[in-house]
Formats: sequence, C-alpha cells, structure tokens
Amino acid sequence: MESHIVKIISINQVTHDVKCLRIEKPAGYKFVPGQATEVSINKPGWIEERRPFTFTSLNNEPTLEFTIKRYADHNGVTNALHQLNVGDELIIRDVWGAIEYKGPGYFIAGGAGITPFVAILRQLYLNNQLAGNVLFFSNKTTADIIYAEELARMLGTNAIYIITREKKEGFENALINEDFLKAKITDFSKHFYVCGPDKMIADINTALEKLGATADSVVFEK
Repeated sequence: MESHIVKIISINQVTHDVKCLRIEKPAGYKFVPGQATEVSINKPGWIEERRPFTFTSLNNEPTLEFTIKRYADHNGVTNALHQLNVGDELIIRDVWGAIEYKGPGYFIAGGAGITPFVAILRQLYLNNQLAGNVLFFSNKTTADIIYAEELARMLGTNAIYIITREKKEGFENALINEDFLKAKITDFSKHFYVCGPDKMIADINTALEKLGATADSVVFEK
C-alpha cells in the first residue's frame, strides 16, 4: 500500500468537538467524493495507529481536507489528532470507499456519519445538480450539527435536522426509524445513502427494506 507523509496546513474548529484539518495533497493523488483513506500521525507510537477518514474536500482542490470528530472518552487517535498543530505531519494511504453518488435520493446521516456526504453534496452543489436530493441529519443537540449553515445554504429546506436530546423550534425532535421514514419519504424507489453508527445503519436499512426500498438502491459503507 502506497503511503504519503503530508503536513497540516490549517486547523479550524467546526463544532465543540469537531475540527477541520486542511493538509498537503500529494502529486497525482485522486479520489471520488465519498471515498476515504487510512490516516495515522507521523509521531513515535502513532504511525501504525491507522484510522479511516473521509475526504470532505473536492478532488479538484489543491489541498486535502478531513473533518474529524474527537472522541475524548478514551486516549485514542481522534483525541491525538485534535491536539496537533499546523506543521505537524500525517501519513495518508490509498483511497477506498463504497459510498458513491448514483443519482438523486435521500441522504440519511447520524453525527459524524455526515462526512462521506459532505464532498458529494459540495460537488453536486458546484455542478448545480442538487435538485431532487434531501438530507436527514440526526444529532443529539443543535451544537453537534456539523456544517449546519453550509448544508442549509446548499440544500435549503431539503436539509432537515433531527435532534434527539433537546427540543428546539425549527428542528425535528425524533428518531429516524420506520415510522419517521414512512411519514417523511414519498418515493421509496429513489436512492438512499446511509451513514452513521453501525446500529443506526443496520436499523435504517432494515426499515427501508420493509418500506419497499431495494437493496441496490441503498448505498452505505460496508
């Protein structure tokens, strides 16, 4: 597997526990929106601690971008990544990923599961091809919503935010389950793009199948 050592160019805080890391892009490095790579930190003790992260930048940009949520409950890779500074080095590897845009439909994301969809939606927006797509984005609270303003700007009223641990005007307070999907979705023959915690993906895929979606129309990271 090919690997590249790249420097961090900039770091921006996105939410209270999410950072955006902009890094160098190796010559000839290409990916399709929705794809990911294995990342590790180029420091002793961390080089072989590889974790998958999706690109949130677009392929035609001169740099790469990762949007990374910190899980501070254990001293793991995301916690270490959040402590890095501009100029520190990462190691990235070959690209991979099963989440690829196949046509208009419904994007269903939970928390950091939005990241594979960010580059897809940004590319569609750039190409003026977002028509017919709807985003259902579930988070615990409004403070957890990644790129809330940008997603709303791109999708308008088709960016629907669901929060599970607070009630706030303008936001759905619900769980994305079979009843929710039955009430919100009018056409189960369209494509479905699902990403989030493993249990959420499994539950939603089961619900979609019961409601008439075909296996070929449901796209998720396997």
